[in-house]
This record gives sequence, structure tokens and C-alpha cells, in this order.
Amino acid sequence: MNDASAAPGPATSDDTLDNARELADIPSVEVISRAAVMLMSAAAERLGLADEDPATSPRRDLDEARRLITALAGLVTASVEYLGPHAAPIRDGLQSLQKAFREYSAFPDEPGQGPGEKFTGPVY
Repeated sequence: MNDASAAPGPATSDDTLDNARELADIPSVEVISRAAVMLMSAAAERLGLADEDPATSPRRDLDEARRLITALAGLVTASVEYLGPHAAPIRDGLQSLQKAFREYSAFPDEPGQGPGEKFTGPVY
């Protein structure tokens, strides 16, 4: 059953305008939190944490994980004053990712040199 009307078509300028209006209605703390969750999820995937055995995950890519964790650390550090009650769980998630990265690295970085640690300080 192939219904061409069910397939999404190219975005129109009206669609783009509607999306922009919707984005304008979302509080900044929610936009920041969503971005943080997306970065966390992507980093967890790149660490292999979504698989039963992270050590054998075909998605494990520590170079990509490092970039995502560093971006997350920068975002969290820059926006912590706006996150209110969301700050603690996001920081905890970031720290868990930093620790997992250190654990999974064949040659762990020195404390303070790991992903995002220039923003968060050393993670042990």
C-alpha cells in the first residue's frame, strides 16, 4: 500500500514560518534542556551505552563521544544559571558520561584533560 499523500513533501516557507513561531513559544530553559538531552543521548550512543555490552558496540566512537561531551559541558557551564532545578540532573548526566569515557578509554586522559573538563573541572 503506497499512498503518496502520506509521505512528507518538501518543506514550504509556510512550514518554516510555523516552526519558527512554535520555537518562539518555547521557554529558553526548555530549548537548552532539550539540546542538553540530545547531546547526552548522542554521547551515550557513541560510548556504546545503549548496547548490552558497550565494549563490543558497533556504534562506539570515542572521538565522536569526546566532541559531544565537550559540547555538552560547554552548554551546561554557559547556561547553568538559567537551568534552575534542571541543572543538577543535567550536570549528573554529564559527569556520568565523562566517567564512562574515562573508563572506556584505552589510555585515559589525565584528570582535567578529559572531554569537557576544561569547562567542568577534573572528573575522577
